[in-house]
Amino acid sequence: MKTLLLALLLAVTALPPSAQAQAAATVDGVQMPAWLERDGKRAPLAPGMELRAGDRIVSGSGARVAVKLAEGSVVKLGENGRLVFSEMQPAKGVFKATLQVLEGAFRFTTELVGKGKKREVNVRASQVTIGIRGTDFWGRARGERQIVCLLEGAIDVGADGEPPLRLDQPLQFYQRDKGKTQPVGMVDPKQLAQWSRETDIESGKGAARRGGRFAVELATLESQSGAGAISRQLQEAGYPAQVAQRKVGEKLTYTVRIRQLPSREEAEALAGQLKGKFGVKDPKVVG
Repeated sequence: MKTLLLALLLAVTALPPSAQAQAAATVDGVQMPAWLERDGKRAPLAPGMELRAGDRIVSGSGARVAVKLAEGSVVKLGENGRLVFSEMQPAKGVFKATLQVLEGAFRFTTELVGKGKKREVNVRASQVTIGIRGTDFWGRARGERQIVCLLEGAIDVGADGEPPLRLDQPLQFYQRDKGKTQPVGMVDPKQLAQWSRETDIESGKGAARRGGRFAVELATLESQSGAGAISRQLQEAGYPAQVAQRKVGEKLTYTVRIRQLPSREEAEALAGQLKGKFGVKDPKVVG
């Protein structure tokens, strides 16, 4: 059953964009390792995966994740983060969603909706709720401290049992520490740049992107069970490895690979990271 679930979750990465058009949210990029938790099961996160209400994204050390919502907004999650899509209801003329950041840094970027369209999106970071009004903001939930910083537009921020505060000036930030809300302040641009790096997918770190045409072949074996064992190790560690069967003459071989790398440089970076781990000895970049 576990193997079947992994196959179903990974299969969506091969669908053309038109087949994904109605998804409430789609994974756009992954700086591994990261996982999707659904119905009590866990699978490695991969670009192109369609998300639904109840899904949880978990990012590992050094990881970054970018998700695109159906109405065009982009949600980014930094390392060691946990993000739950509590509600997602794409419908004609209105898009409703509730996102819960249980841990980690995040960023929400969107645009003003057009005429005839409505958006009802709320982001909850631990004890703090952020109401979206067409904007760009960054935040972090870590232990007993929550930070929300406005980059553009306006947001209403408030903790349970407290009236919300309106942030409508760029670089304003809200902070709550050990259950106490602090006065709204202004953040230094250098600090904001540092915060932003916590959620941006980094160049040269082996991140996969939706539609990437390069792949890393991690191992080629004549044994299907041997290839499967390597693939499972990688999957459990948060890498979306797949096994491809090939026939050369009368002989079958099984290649463990990770697809959707956007450039040769990114593929080489991933190959370097995995060499010598999980049974990977001599990875090769193809594409």
